[in-house]
Amino acid sequence: MRGLLMAMMQQKDKVEKFKTTQNPLDALHAKYSSSTGQTVVGDKEWGHLQIDAVSLYLLILAQMTASGLQIVFNLDEVAFIQNLVFYIESAYCTPLDGVLQDYGIWERGDKTNHGLPELNASSIGMAKAALEAMNELDLFGARGGSSSIIHVLADEAQKCQAVLQSSLVLFLSVQSMLPRESNSKELDSGLLAIISFPAFAVDDPQLIQLTRTAIVSKLQGRYGCKRFLRDGYKTPKEDPSRLYYEPWELRMFDNIECDWPLFFCYLMLDYCFQGNKEAATEYTETLEEIMIRTENGMRLVPELYAVPADKVTEEYQNPGSQERIAMGRCPFMWAQSLYILGKLLQETLSVVSICNVDVFVPNVTKGFLAVGELDPLNRRLCSEKKPDVVVQVVILAEDENIREKLRHHEIIVQTIDEVSPIEVQPARVLSHLYTYLGMVPVQDTASAKNICWFSGRNKKLGLSGRKSRDVGILSTSKLYSLNDRIFAFTPQITDLTRFYVASDYELMIDIFKSEIYFLKSSWQNMLGRPLVVMAMRRIHLGLNPQVQKYLEDHLLKSLVPRPQLLNRAVVRKGKMLKRKMSVRGAIKKTRSIISMEADGFGHCDDRRPSLVLPSQVLTDIDPLGRLSARSPSPEDTMPLWKQGNSSRQRHTSETQYATTEVEELLGMLRETEQLEEQGDILQYLVDTQGLAFITGTTVDGKPVTVKDLLKLLYEKACQQKLWGLVRHSAGMLGKRVEDLAKAVTDLLVRQKQVTVGMPPSNEHTITAPLPEMELRTLIHQAYGDDESTAMLTQELLVYLAMFIRTEPMLFNEMLRLRVGLIIQVSAPCFKVMATELSRTLVCSGEEASEHLLNLSPFEMKNLLHHILSGKEFAISSVGRGNFSIVSCKSSRVSKKSQIGGLLGIESADGSDEMGPERQGQWLRRRRLDGALNRVPRDFYPRVWGVLEKMTPGELKFALAVETALNAIPQPEYRQLIVEALMVLTLVSEYNVGGTLGNIIMKVNGDATLCCAKPQDQRETSLSGGLLCGGAAYVCQHFYDSAPSGSYGTMTYLVRAVAFMLGGLPEDGEIDCTVS
Repeated sequence: MRGLLMAMMQQKDKVEKFKTTQNPLDALHAKYSSSTGQTVVGDKEWGHLQIDAVSLYLLILAQMTASGLQIVFNLDEVAFIQNLVFYIESAYCTPLDGVLQDYGIWERGDKTNHGLPELNASSIGMAKAALEAMNELDLFGARGGSSSIIHVLADEAQKCQAVLQSSLVLFLSVQSMLPRESNSKELDSGLLAIISFPAFAVDDPQLIQLTRTAIVSKLQGRYGCKRFLRDGYKTPKEDPSRLYYEPWELRMFDNIECDWPLFFCYLMLDYCFQGNKEAATEYTETLEEIMIRTENGMRLVPELYAVPADKVTEEYQNPGSQERIAMGRCPFMWAQSLYILGKLLQETLSVVSICNVDVFVPNVTKGFLAVGELDPLNRRLCSEKKPDVVVQVVILAEDENIREKLRHHEIIVQTIDEVSPIEVQPARVLSHLYTYLGMVPVQDTASAKNICWFSGRNKKLGLSGRKSRDVGILSTSKLYSLNDRIFAFTPQITDLTRFYVASDYELMIDIFKSEIYFLKSSWQNMLGRPLVVMAMRRIHLGLNPQVQKYLEDHLLKSLVPRPQLLNRAVVRKGKMLKRKMSVRGAIKKTRSIISMEADGFGHCDDRRPSLVLPSQVLTDIDPLGRLSARSPSPEDTMPLWKQGNSSRQRHTSETQYATTEVEELLGMLRETEQLEEQGDILQYLVDTQGLAFITGTTVDGKPVTVKDLLKLLYEKACQQKLWGLVRHSAGMLGKRVEDLAKAVTDLLVRQKQVTVGMPPSNEHTITAPLPEMELRTLIHQAYGDDESTAMLTQELLVYLAMFIRTEPMLFNEMLRLRVGLIIQVSAPCFKVMATELSRTLVCSGEEASEHLLNLSPFEMKNLLHHILSGKEFAISSVGRGNFSIVSCKSSRVSKKSQIGGLLGIESADGSDEMGPERQGQWLRRRRLDGALNRVPRDFYPRVWGVLEKMTPGELKFALAVETALNAIPQPEYRQLIVEALMVLTLVSEYNVGGTLGNIIMKVNGDATLCCAKPQDQRETSLSGGLLCGGAAYVCQHFYDSAPSGSYGTMTYLVRAVAFMLGGLPEDGEIDCTVS
């Protein structure tokens, strides 16, 4: 352990660099010389990024230290160990070439050995175990102090837990990444080290049993267990001259994969820790039968057993029938050491036989070792049932005035000052402390006192400590002792004051409730009770005095004379009216989710009155006394997606007014009292002049730009809750939702890919975490000039991340989350969300789009939840044209994919009849399922049965099928293709036909009702589509038919397949029944 520590410390520069770049080439080396401790291969000559190896070192270091051994002896080594913790903290989401990566336990990454790293469950599990084991560990043991304690943010270990138990229903009945190892390996025997000794990383007993059973049933053989399916290492068919294989070539390794006795050792240890003597003895005896005996009788564990080259054909025909030969290293030290541990743990008689050497031990009945000696941290108990978590919430008042206001509502609280000596600080202070932890006392400028908290910052070694600034609710729900001072921290969500979602208090309350639920479900493996501290401030109960004064001095007054504006010539009313008409609707023209079928963009007549444009515009000083009014991007620079063009590409209706005098538009801006009209004018100015255009007036000696006016419009729209205008102006200003990158990462690490933009040509897939600015740029490029939809996309990504953390079941049967398609279903711009609103409000698509964009953030989140869950909802007006999403009880549509198992499907209410009240239900259901990419259970393995490419449980195969389906732009047509594919899988499963020929891609079936005519007689619209509006020339009534019943879609599809395969009689009638 000391030797490895010294070898890794020689690469301290790599540790520091990797924390920033997370590039595999900057990773710690995985190989060192045992004699010199130096590296033995170059950065590019081996897959060095092996998070499991570093994590295993930290885990064993923690166990050995807890047992009483001291391995670390000075503070420099403590600092390095702390930085190793930071090294593995974020490695679970390492981006490179679109892959979430790590080379894994077998140092090869992707199964094909192309050198592509991937997300491996074994690495994530080992990292989780290491983080939990190292937390609050004193590396100096009983002789240590605060300077030798390792600190781990609880949220980092929880992220690994979320990956292991993420919501991914592909081939299993549980919501978990396990027992799948990675995208290319559906199962791996290496997971035994995660569910049992040494990691004990999984706390769900059912998941542990499921993983163990899957390994034993699918990978176990006579001589051990396969590493994974289609593993060609050391097999007779392997070509040593080739570094990698193509996916379709791996099939030649089926049933001849090598057996590794190593995993019998793991299973033996697993049952020893369970106390299952019979199973442990059984695996011990099986293992000893295949061990190699030396001349002196010593038993050695070989590396693997392979099928002889002359027996391959027989093994193909009858798997497991042929005798195998030992190959590779012998003894295989990894397996040999585990075998010895297993023998030491097992119960013995008076004579103990270890490696065939008899040792007399009188009166020994429990073995040489107890399981507690190998696991002094008691990690083996993590799967034991734990008491219910009680979340404690403390509400404190900012000052006496706030306390008195709460008292009027019979809420008795203390002020922040009254809870002394406990000091209450925001989450950003805790984040700041974690980045400044180090060996040198740090001066706290806020309190002018020295504080000393030891961690990874070390100038001598060139280590900077923690890089990430995120602090989750698990970390802020504890009390901290720091230099004889006790600190409590408010949740990070209370710091979100820079973006417009903070103006929606309903949403903030809902987020807080979600965080509490998440805290309760994630605290199981932590000690004590979580404590959430909420500080009630003026902004929560009323206007801040600074805001009130600002409103009284500026916004609540009429427009006062503006010298540089009013000195200019007065514009004639007629000309101004003409100009006003020319810019009206400028914002709507930028929106891509307005129906293309609308005759015109139009405008609302019931505009809400607004406050008059003030005489002064906002400066860089925020009058609310908060953080900067926009995201951390520099205010004085143009967003990246807007750079290169001083102005946007103008619409035809706008170019004719490109030479309009600016003062004329500014005069209109002064005169109007409608915020929507002000937004149209500013949109027109941005389109024609750009954000940086100087309006010709100054305030306090500073020139006023269009951007300054837009900032003011944004603030006023936030105050009046005009959310459509808020979203649009926020997009023009380049704002972003807080923690956007973190939200996307939360989705990705839970094995969901994300797409933004509108299919089919402008949809971008996000498969790896991206920096904040790259995400914003990608989203804005995907939607072009449509700032409203770009901002809505950011919102929806955050809401999706909230749901996947607290309600992962909502994402069953989904691989990709196509945010653009959730907003806009197909090329003709029919929308999921907007169409649902249109259906409920009984209004046009254009009006529904307006209502959609004007929903408050809370109602937008509520609407998205209803769509994901499949719940029926209704719209209720709450005044001022705003709407509220209300659930309504209905059993008509289930949230599950309605094509289910396809056999014996019943209609939603048990009837095949389509009543008037159910008109459009199945069309809507198919559109929703298609837009959400929801497929039936076991869909991908069954499709594999037709194609037989890769392996049936391989996620890469599922993603390949998903990619092909996503090429279909119409979601209802996509879902119909899914139904047809399920019918084809029945053909394959029941061996109805010898071959399917090319019928998989054949699309030439007539529909029912109005379109059931020969193609040459079919009536079409002017645009070339069907009169009924059906997508892909399939009748809309067919889309709206239930899957089951005499006239259900499945009946037609089954009959069509039977016809294509020649399975129908030429004469006579046939009763086609799906059963």
